[in-house]
Amino acid sequence: MGFIENELEEIKKLAERKIPSCKLVCCVKTMVRAEIKFTEYKKIVACMQFPKNYPESTLLIELKSKTLSEKLIQGLTNVCETEAKKHLGRPQIMLTLAFLQNFLIENPLSCCHSEIGNIKRLLVDGVDELKLKQKSSSIFLSIVHANYFWNVKFFVPDNYPVLAIELKNAETNLPPTLRHHIFEQGREMARQCVEPPLKKPKPNDPPFKPQPSLEKTACFFINYVKQLPSQVCQFCKEQCLPSDPQLIEKNEESPRHLERIFCGHLFHQECLFNYLKTPPFGNKRCGICGEKISHHKWSLSDKLAENRWAHEQARERELAEVEDFFN
Repeated sequence: MGFIENELEEIKKLAERKIPSCKLVCCVKTMVRAEIKFTEYKKIVACMQFPKNYPESTLLIELKSKTLSEKLIQGLTNVCETEAKKHLGRPQIMLTLAFLQNFLIENPLSCCHSEIGNIKRLLVDGVDELKLKQKSSSIFLSIVHANYFWNVKFFVPDNYPVLAIELKNAETNLPPTLRHHIFEQGREMARQCVEPPLKKPKPNDPPFKPQPSLEKTACFFINYVKQLPSQVCQFCKEQCLPSDPQLIEKNEESPRHLERIFCGHLFHQECLFNYLKTPPFGNKRCGICGEKISHHKWSLSDKLAENRWAHEQARERELAEVEDFFN
C-alpha cells in the first residue's frame, strides 16, 4: 500500500478513538470528511483532500459550520493550513482533526464570535473595554460615559445559546436603585431569549427557538449607560444625574432622589408625584416612549387621585375667598 492508503487505514482505526469529538463521515482516497462536535452550536465539518504530491505538499482543507461565524471559520481554515505546513512529509489529517478538537476545547467563546464582534463595534476605543477569558468562558465588559461607569461579567455556558448567559459582579457608580433595575432587566432579557413566553402561542405561530442572548443583553447595557447621564427629568427638564457622581442623592426620601418608572425613564421623586397628582388623570404616559406611567411608590387609583386634587382645589378656593374677605 502507498502512503495515502496507509494514512487512510490509520484514520479509520484511530480517528474516533483518539479524538472523542470526531465522527468520520467519509474516508476514501478522494476525500476525508469528518465532523468535530461538542454541542449543536459548537460543530465543525472538515473536508480534506490529498494534493498530487502529498505529503510533500499541504493538505487541501475546507471547513464548514452552520453555527459558527464565517469569519471565524475562514480564519481557522488558514490556521489549519499553516499547522499542516509544519508537518510536510508526514500524515496531516489526524493532526488537523486533533487541532480542531483542541481549538473548540480551548476556545469555548467561539460560539459567540460574531456577537462579540458586533459588541466591539459599539464601544469607544480607549474608553470602553471588552476582555475575553477563554479558560473560564467569561467576558468582562466595562462601559464609561460622562464620569459614570458600568462593569459587568458575562459567563457563557457550554450549551450556549440553548442556555442563556449568566450575569455576575455588576459594579457601577450609578445610584443603587438604577444599578438594581439595569442589572435585573438585563438578566430578564437574557432569560426571555431562551425560555418560551408564558402566553400560549397562536396556532399559526412558529415553534419557539432559543436565541443568542449575549449581544442583546450587552447592547442593552451599552445603550442604557451611554444615554443615562444625559437624561432629563420629564417634569422639570433638569438633568437627572449630576456631572459629579459623588453628588448623587442617595436618600430615598429626598425630593431630588431619582425614580425610574416602569419603562426605564427618569423623574425626580418630587416631580413624579407632582405630575401624577395633577390632571389629566387616567392617561399619564411617558413623554419619551409613550408607555403608561407606573411606579411602586405611587399606589393611588386614578379616581382617588382626582378626588384628592379636587379637594385641594376646593380648599385653595376657600382660602382665597377668606383672604379676599379680609382684604
